Amino acid sequence: MTSAGVELLPFARNIITLTDKARKAITMNGEPHGKLVIGSAQSLTDYRLLPLIEYMCWRYPSVQISLHSRNTQSNLSSVREGRLDCAFFIGPIEPREGLESTVLCPEPLVMVSGPTHALTRRSVITEDELRGSTLVRAENGASYYEQFEQALGLHDSESRSPVLALDSIDAAKRAVASGLGISLVPEVTVAAELADGRLRRLPWVPPFRVYTQFAWRQDNSGNPSVTALVSAAAQVVSEQVATPA
Repeated sequence: MTSAGVELLPFARNIITLTDKARKAITMNGEPHGKLVIGSAQSLTDYRLLPLIEYMCWRYPSVQISLHSRNTQSNLSSVREGRLDCAFFIGPIEPREGLESTVLCPEPLVMVSGPTHALTRRSVITEDELRGSTLVRAENGASYYEQFEQALGLHDSESRSPVLALDSIDAAKRAVASGLGISLVPEVTVAAELADGRLRRLPWVPPFRVYTQFAWRQDNSGNPSVTALVSAAAQVVSEQVATPA
């Protein structure tokens, strides 16, 4: 088994467990039905969840899905307060009060620039060079961006270049491609641009790891629609990231 296969093995086992729970919940409580209000980060909505929504619509036509893109903290607060049934988010693995959660997959991050940016000529990039570059923020409130700023001490830096906060993956990609700055984004959101050369991967790896996760309120664990969704999500996302082992 390759290193990628070893990393994905726990998630494959998780799929089996979640699928079994979904079957039991549906058997006990009937076919999932009703409205399911879901929160998600924009990057996940656009680049991970559309196949899942399609699957749910075909497999469970009685479930009415309403998907809202917001930042992680807003989504998780809304789940706790009952305004959302569940939420997808990118972040570190840690306990979250009042919530059940499951990890769907590792979510690699990549620092990107336009093809003519000065940093593309470097084989190694220092933290000082990152601090001195214009940073294009693609998702305001994203936990991985907060981790990035903390890791580089950007909150305390007085001489850093300004941040261009666009709060849009697509707008950030266009800004970076045109040479306005660099951006840290989930690799899945820029795979096409990296492949065709519109963006370049910079030689810097974040000193932290984040994961795509799914969370729901603890007292909502018996909801058949939520159980069916988390089982489907584990299967669909694993297929997206699967690598021959």
